[in-house]
Amino acid sequence: MSIHQRQKGFTLVEIMISLALGLLISGAIIQVLVSNSLTERLNRSIASTQESGRFIITRLRNELIMAGRYDLLSPDLNRDVDVVSEGAYVRNHPVILPGEFGAFADVGSVQGAAGANDKVAISLQGLQDCRGLKLGYLDAEEFFIVNEYYVENRTLKCRGFDGRVLQGQKVAVGHNGHAAVTLLDDVESFQVLYGYTNNLVTGDNSARPVGYVTANELPGIFANDGQVVAIRLAVLLKGDSEVPINNVPSFKLLNETAVSPTQKRFYKQFETTITLRNVKNFMRSRKV
Repeated sequence: MSIHQRQKGFTLVEIMISLALGLLISGAIIQVLVSNSLTERLNRSIASTQESGRFIITRLRNELIMAGRYDLLSPDLNRDVDVVSEGAYVRNHPVILPGEFGAFADVGSVQGAAGANDKVAISLQGLQDCRGLKLGYLDAEEFFIVNEYYVENRTLKCRGFDGRVLQGQKVAVGHNGHAAVTLLDDVESFQVLYGYTNNLVTGDNSARPVGYVTANELPGIFANDGQVVAIRLAVLLKGDSEVPINNVPSFKLLNETAVSPTQKRFYKQFETTITLRNVKNFMRSRKV
């Protein structure tokens, strides 16, 4: 037998079949890898959004729930001013509106125009402002604080003030230029409603909310001897990874018209209602 007769090899048909099978297997592997990558990005977006939502709702609840708190009997309260008058102001102004402080007229709760982000400002007695600053007071001293929360460039921020500085009773100390600090990024929308009660109108001392209004309706509520006893928040957060969502759903936050994000991202809406327990107790103590 000659050497040419002993040589074996693949036929052209066999080579074509092998190539076709290889392409099919490679395509399947690539599809699995792409699918796993997309799933991982989606899971990461869901996890980050859930974590961010829980964090910001918990933080805002813990801080806003103290609106209207003022304890004249607290041994930690700084008494450099007339605390009786100051206490009356804080209890009657748990939610601050713009124009209440002459040199800081922009400080206050604002209803965003045409679905824009809202701003909420509250007053309380505490150990530090929302930025963690003592503003010149001793570590164990409590003082009159005004905290303001708002969104700028899709970032939720807060800035704090010494209420006595806002009222012109003292010079600002340790305020860091009243600069805001970042609480959370990727905030697509931040909306606020205010639950109000009116003992004189309802004849009811339960201090339960009889309705919810926007910030620009509060002057009328206050003029009729009403008071804010609850704050309702809604936040729309954006995931941190782009995911192939062809039809991003619309989201309706509180009283606003539905919004439809344009980016192919995962979005999640969070809402909570915060009862201002200090204000409710104060309103219950009023005579009908």
